[in-house]
Amino acid sequence: MTVGTELDMVVDELRGAERLLLITHENPDGDALGSILGMHGVLGLLGKDALMFMPAHQFPLPHEYKEMPFDDVVTEPPADVADRLIVFLDCGNADRMPVDFIADSGARVLNIDHHHDNTRFGSVNLVVPHASCTAEIVYGLSKQLGVEVTPPIAEALYIGLITDTGKFMYENTSPEAHRVAAELIEIGVNVQDVYRRLYENLPWARLQLLSRALDRISRYDDGRITVTHLRAQDFTETGSQEEDSEGIVDHIRSIEGTAVAVLVRELLAADRAGRRKVSLRATNGAVDVSRIAREMGGGGHRQAAGFSTELPLPELLERLRRGIGDQLD
Repeated sequence: MTVGTELDMVVDELRGAERLLLITHENPDGDALGSILGMHGVLGLLGKDALMFMPAHQFPLPHEYKEMPFDDVVTEPPADVADRLIVFLDCGNADRMPVDFIADSGARVLNIDHHHDNTRFGSVNLVVPHASCTAEIVYGLSKQLGVEVTPPIAEALYIGLITDTGKFMYENTSPEAHRVAAELIEIGVNVQDVYRRLYENLPWARLQLLSRALDRISRYDDGRITVTHLRAQDFTETGSQEEDSEGIVDHIRSIEGTAVAVLVRELLAADRAGRRKVSLRATNGAVDVSRIAREMGGGGHRQAAGFSTELPLPELLERLRRGIGDQLD
């Protein structure tokens, strides 16, 4: 089935549904949040009864996203979930958000995403791997639906665009991504204000956490693999939250000679004691880190991916070095 055919099917589904439930992946990033918020706004302009769902444990959101308006989000499945069209946004596979209630409900599912390894788990799938981000796809859908995007919707989609392209520096930054950015700015996005909220005015605790991560950097295999790790006590001692570790791996990625940057951090939740979250960033196309993440039960993009694991740190590092080395050699 072609992308054009899938697009037509998704547009028909969105037009025909009166009640919808919007879902994105756990630990949502800028594209996930921007896409769900932007789609919510688009559907609202069409007069739809659309709810955004994110479990309570996803809050508070990371500092850079705290001003995004999620006051209307629901943290429990609505009673009428079986009667709603379920719309997954920016979710490569259904396992990235624990939503067993959907399978139990038998509800119809739309899967709108840009991950190249998407498992196409929806009743209808719109998967566009060449799109820079899911927010770009949502913007295209708004045009197909005849919606005149408002400045708040444009800002949400711009946040998805700028974060998933790494401020327009990653390999997924296409000419179309710049065209979409220009149109969103013309609609009313305040670029300077968005940049300040996302990348400046950082909490002191976050910088203290970054300092600890930089102090622990190790380099392997002639510097091609650069690794750091954070312990649970680092968060306690600096007064930081788990979301304060966001962006640290990108600092590691910028070190000269690095092919893949790795951040390993212990998870803080009591029910996740002993587990570690691993963030992977590749500096070029030589290594597909999503392939490594999938083998470990996670997923993501070619240059940005992640997973969680219970492996002890030495064994985990050996597995990562082997997986990365196999692609570099």
